[in-house]
Amino acid sequence: MTINTKIYNAKVNIFLKPKINDPQGITVKSALHSLNFNVENVRVGKFIEISIEANSTEAALDQVTQMCEKLLANPIIEQFKVNVE
Repeated sequence: MTINTKIYNAKVNIFLKPKINDPQGITVKSALHSLNFNVENVRVGKFIEISIEANSTEAALDQVTQMCEKLLANPIIEQFKVNVE
């Protein structure tokens, strides 16, 4: 760790965009119905935790957002939300 930096914890949620078919969500919904759970909709996504060294919360958020845009999420079919603590 360098001077004036801190370790931040980022939590990233990645989901298919609303218009994109979610076959895994459909399968989970069907299984929940077979277990007598009355659910309207199920969407399945990914959750990623990242520890990152940065000078500020804003810098950490910017870096993790870039990670999502360049590698972690497919911008054509997925959307993401980042929370940095």
